[in-house]
Amino acid sequence: MDVVVGRVAKAHGITGELAVDVRTDSPEMRFAIGATMQARLRDGTSRSLTVSAARPHAGRLLVRFSEVVTRDAAEALRGTLLLGSTDDLPPTEDPDEFYDHELEGLTAELVDGTKLGTVKEVVHGPGGELLVVIRDSGEALIPFVREIVPTVDVRGGRVVVDPPEGLLDAD
Repeated sequence: MDVVVGRVAKAHGITGELAVDVRTDSPEMRFAIGATMQARLRDGTSRSLTVSAARPHAGRLLVRFSEVVTRDAAEALRGTLLLGSTDDLPPTEDPDEFYDHELEGLTAELVDGTKLGTVKEVVHGPGGELLVVIRDSGEALIPFVREIVPTVDVRGGRVVVDPPEGLLDAD
């Protein structure tokens, strides 16, 4: 399975370097020299890219790919999603840590077993992580904190939600 590890924000300079918004907890592994990844372009096509250099800059990574050597080639990649394989990820040692892809598709249920819906994705925001749960009434955003999501059972295919009063009332 492939997961998004970054998104090309823009070209940087004139030699094909790209400013990349990182979407992985392990950029040192995903953007290591020689690492390959799939690039999903805005037109829906894909191509393989090989990292030749990467360095941090202003909250982003500046990345060079062997296949991108001009500013024009770099500009053509603006908005491209960079995908990495979940097979490359090391196992998590902490039982309270999860990769986003492990949570996507899990059943969300209340403490009493009532089904809320299905976890669509994990959104990482400045205030913390949110689970996006698809419900019959639409999407619900649930803060992904132990007080509200006390149980994550990846093997059992579920997360248990104990929402504070009013969290799900808008649904």
